[in-house]
Amino acid sequence: MAFPKRRNYQEQERQKLVIVGSKNPVKVKSTEQAFQSLFDDYFLVEGLNVDSNVKDQPHGEVETYTGAYNRASEAKKAFPEADFWVGIEGGVDEVGEQMVAFAWMVVLDATGRIGKAKTATFFLPEVLSNLIREGVELGEADDRVFQRTNSKQGNGAVGILTNGAVNRLEYYQQALILALIPFAQKSFY
Repeated sequence: MAFPKRRNYQEQERQKLVIVGSKNPVKVKSTEQAFQSLFDDYFLVEGLNVDSNVKDQPHGEVETYTGAYNRASEAKKAFPEADFWVGIEGGVDEVGEQMVAFAWMVVLDATGRIGKAKTATFFLPEVLSNLIREGVELGEADDRVFQRTNSKQGNGAVGILTNGAVNRLEYYQQALILALIPFAQKSFY
């Protein structure tokens, strides 16, 4: 049986700082778990409220990606001494007469390297889609329809609609790990 390599005190690198462009606890925790699952380094992950510079409920791939990129970029401007900056933005899009939900992840580092990935998409029930089309943000629509409070800082629509089988934290974490590929495989990116 092989044992994991232990690091000596002298081998330990300094703790790396990751700033998430949101204080949403799900976004911060999923970022922390993604970094810890992919790298051996020590990470301190902190959330910072920054503006996405897009609508509160982004529509379409471009606006949602732009929101995620802006969050990472604004976090970098606000806290330039960090090692990584992460933007996560949830969005919706029309597919025919139905609406889907998803999120984009963007990770920046000090060298100019960028990682990006998108979660899986899922179709929303018409009752949620109609509220969103009326200008209500998905999290607020979830709260109204499912009689919840602040569901966007919890398991969100994906957790509610799957009865918890898809945990929002893990849903984001998987896409964040994919966004970290350019940092894990630097020789290819």
